[in-house]
Amino acid sequence: MTRPAPERPVPQPRSAFPYLRAIPTRWMDNDVYGHVNNVTYYSYFDTVVNGYLIEQGALDIVNSKVIGLVVETKCHYFAPLAFPDPVTAGLRVAHLGRTSVRYEIGIFRGDDEQAAAQGHFVHVYVDRAGGRPVELPQPLKHALKGLVVG
Repeated sequence: MTRPAPERPVPQPRSAFPYLRAIPTRWMDNDVYGHVNNVTYYSYFDTVVNGYLIEQGALDIVNSKVIGLVVETKCHYFAPLAFPDPVTAGLRVAHLGRTSVRYEIGIFRGDDEQAAAQGHFVHVYVDRAGGRPVELPQPLKHALKGLVVG
């Protein structure tokens, strides 16, 4: 028995993301086909999430005792980006669990209102020293509660 194909998501508008961060494209982001390579989008995901957490004081990349490890990720592509396009990454939180967070990201070209790409990743928060899952620290919960949607 064959399963029906999953429905493809539709691009979300900028207004669906409570936090926006400008990310410049770089010459090296383009691939031989003349557009931003797919792996670079995951770098944009990391940049918007970790940049936000650092700005909010919820992450010290050198000294934090609790760190987030990516355990799941996905991206849907709707329109190509290319250097020197300006890019804005939108961020929201779809699930704030006891030990994990599902971040959703929209990637926008220039002033476009609809995402050129969007996806998610799930961080499981662990003790840096032991690598075991731990409850989300209070500063992290506080920083993320304004990004929770749905």
